[in-house]
Amino acid sequence: MAPRGDPNAITTLVLRVTGGEIGNPSALAPKLGPLGLNPKKIGDDIAKNTKEWKGLKVTVKLTIQNRQATVEVVPSASSLVIRALKEPYRDRKKVKIESHEGDIPLEEIIEIARTMRCRSQARELSGTVKEILGTAKSVGATVEG
Repeated sequence: MAPRGDPNAITTLVLRVTGGEIGNPSALAPKLGPLGLNPKKIGDDIAKNTKEWKGLKVTVKLTIQNRQATVEVVPSASSLVIRALKEPYRDRKKVKIESHEGDIPLEEIIEIARTMRCRSQARELSGTVKEILGTAKSVGATVEG
């Protein structure tokens, strides 16, 4: 059997999951099995930490140390924009949707840009706001009419 890695080493995994839903443990097993973690338990932790993002695709960052995983939600620009539309939850398997319709105030776009500022490639906040405006347009939302 191959030797185990250092137990004090910190390992990070980045996964894209649907918020509030328990993912398929068989999809998590190849990533978590070599680290000695239970995929079903990690799936439950992910579902518990992404409850407020129910129905939206979000990125989750798992930080693993000493066979203990901590779950951190890293929302993308599109999920923040869709969340700002305040659409009701829909069952993805039953209701298909091509575009999200709604109007977002500019203040909320600026707030989303401040949230995304650290991960943006723009030099200034105005560039980040333009990125979020482009994301809103591609999602199908309008900004102040």
